[in-house]
Amino acid sequence: MSRHIESSIQRQCVAWFRLQYPRYALLLVANANGGKRSPIEAAIMKGEGVTAGVADLTLYLPNSEHHGLCIEMKTAKGRQSDHQKIWQKLVQGAGYRYEVCRSLEDFQSLIRDYLKKFL
Repeated sequence: MSRHIESSIQRQCVAWFRLQYPRYALLLVANANGGKRSPIEAAIMKGEGVTAGVADLTLYLPNSEHHGLCIEMKTAKGRQSDHQKIWQKLVQGAGYRYEVCRSLEDFQSLIRDYLKKFL
């Protein structure tokens, strides 16, 4: 059930971003690292580079402090997996900002803060 709530929040966030920042709309992308798959399909996707723990959204737009922004969507009570925590440390070490968002309001605040160091 929480997966559907996260999905709903994420869809709201993407829709808002694309309306607010049409120039950068296609630079915010979802990463295909969730959902149920057959064992064959999962093996194919893993071979293609799908990696456990990767954030739900990535904004491929550098600002004055970071190479880009990685966003993990969670419900109010959702927790990061061990894979997500490891991936967070890796991307932060590589110069990316990583944040967890739990609502549309969290996302809006994060995007505004991130982009004020760009625009």
